[in-house]
Amino acid sequence: MRDKRILLSAVALVLTGCSPRDFLTRRLATDSILLSPQFKAQQRFTLRTGVLSNKDYPSPEYLVLQHHGWISANTTPCPREMTPPPCWDVLLTPSGVDAVRSAMLPQQTSGSLLSVPVARRTLVAVTGITKQVNSADVEFTWKWSPLNEVGAALYSGDLQYKSIVAFRNYDDGWRIIEGTPRSGQSIDDALKNAEPNP
Repeated sequence: MRDKRILLSAVALVLTGCSPRDFLTRRLATDSILLSPQFKAQQRFTLRTGVLSNKDYPSPEYLVLQHHGWISANTTPCPREMTPPPCWDVLLTPSGVDAVRSAMLPQQTSGSLLSVPVARRTLVAVTGITKQVNSADVEFTWKWSPLNEVGAALYSGDLQYKSIVAFRNYDDGWRIIEGTPRSGQSIDDALKNAEPNP
């Protein structure tokens, strides 16, 4: 009985010297990913109106906006520096003005180049952690969650992405590696290189 109390006291002393960040758990990985500025950054769509080349106009995003009746486009002669022809004069329709205006920030003015916040990332789950001494790779799935009507048209809330981010165990515990790590991926690279998760 006395040996048991001594063992429990020793374990308690060891545990009091540890912080929750000393152990890379799925909960810590989840919290770290959710708090990273890169993960919290909103996805923005840059809508350009006026004369566009045939290279820019038939993009999937513009086709979706046209399908919703938010933009219209008529062929127009190309300026000398713009190729390939034909060129398109892209205009917001009245319903497009309403949809874009409701999505834009109040301080943003109108113009031919509009940056519209359309979606934010939502973490679905941390799906795995592999550790090697003081470094680890954390695999997680996430999806885009639309912020408004324009975002709902451009981003499917059903499509999930798989990313892997590198963590390192520092003197104050486990943290996501910022910048360019020697091995693994930074959170920024993990989000840019995300693959659709079937």
